[in-house]
Parts: sequence; structure tokens; C-alpha cells
Amino acid sequence: MLAEKRLIQPIAHIETDLPTKFGLPRQSGLVPSLTARIVFEPMYRDPVAFRGIEGYSHLWLIWGFSENGREDWAATVKPPRLGGNRRMGVFATRSPYRPNALGLSCVELVRLERDEKRGPVLVVAGADLMDGTPIYDVKPYLPFTDSRPQAAAGFAGEVLDYALEVDFPPALLEKIPPDKRDALIGLLAQDPRPAYIDEPSRRYGFNYLSFDVRFTVADGKLTVVEIADIP
Repeated sequence: MLAEKRLIQPIAHIETDLPTKFGLPRQSGLVPSLTARIVFEPMYRDPVAFRGIEGYSHLWLIWGFSENGREDWAATVKPPRLGGNRRMGVFATRSPYRPNALGLSCVELVRLERDEKRGPVLVVAGADLMDGTPIYDVKPYLPFTDSRPQAAAGFAGEVLDYALEVDFPPALLEKIPPDKRDALIGLLAQDPRPAYIDEPSRRYGFNYLSFDVRFTVADGKLTVVEIADIP
């Protein structure tokens, strides 16, 4: 008989270009150009454990809400995409304030790297995780069992196509490395602002790579106004 309580430990951590929660995609797959690396703990770096993984195009990541800022859970929460004003049951959302603060994300497997110092490293795309997030398990995504095109999307389907137009002045965009620009534009289009704040004159900002990206939003358009180096 299994014990009622079992301690689980991270098997890996993810390395991303987003060092804080602000600016993260609200779900995996929304910004497919956003890449990340999954680096495993020393005891899980046996190459044999990765045999066959390159045959899959996508993976499930089971991870921990390590920065949710509270230890208790909430029976109801306010989903950001609903404006932060409507309450829903926690089990009808993907809120971090759960009885067990675990997240589930589907990501694309870009490649398996073999690092001499860090062992096998998984390069993935479309993750919705901040830098340093603990990973508790990695499992293959199976399209013939995991995909249900006919499934109802609940209230999440109400805002499925939400996106902002992004105005990114060329002079500011040039400060971002070329291979990181598409991902940043994708993040901005997803509207990083708190859903309950809509002040056209207000400046917002979040950290991306070594930059502080600052912007305003008015009439459905996000305008980048400054790219500053993080001190």
C-alpha cells in the first residue's frame, strides 16, 4: 500500500530568458519561438534515461510554482484573462494557488544536447516558465491519446484569440539579439499587464534577457517605449 504522503524532489531546472514572473506567457505554446533549456540534476544525467526521447516532437513538463508567494491554497481564484474580476473554482483554472502547487505544460522538443559538464540537456520551445523553475518529471506527449480536438474549453475558450498589436520601433528592436526578437514580440502580444489594470498613460515593464522592456498599451496596441539594461 502506497503511503498517503510522498516527498517529491526536482529532477531538473529550466533555464529561460525570463527571470521574473511578470511577462511570462499565461499558458504553454502561446509563444512557440520562446526557447529554453532543461538541465537535469547530477543523479538524473545518465544518458540511458533519455534513450528514445528524440522520437517525440513534444513533451509534458510537470513542474512547481516555486514563486507563488504563499503556502496556502484558495478555493476560488480570479483568472487574469477574465479581467481579474470574475471568480472561478481553483480546479477549473490553472492558478498556482492550489493544494499542491504543481503545473503542467506541453512543450516542443527542439533537440537533445549532450553537454560535457551538465550531461543531457533538453532544448524546448513554447514553455511558460520563469528561469530556475523546478521540474519534477518529463513525459512524452502522445497525440493519439493526449489530444482531444472536440474537448470543451470552458471559460478559457472565451479569450482564446486575445492578442495585442505590437509597435516595436526598429531602433529599440535592434538592441535585442536577432534570434531573441520573435519571442519577445510574441510575449508582448500576449499582454503582460495585470488584467485588472488598463491605464493608457501608464508605463509597464518586465525583464527579458538582460533588458528591462518598457511599454504602454492603448486601444489594443502595445508600444515599446524603452529598452534599458538591467543594473
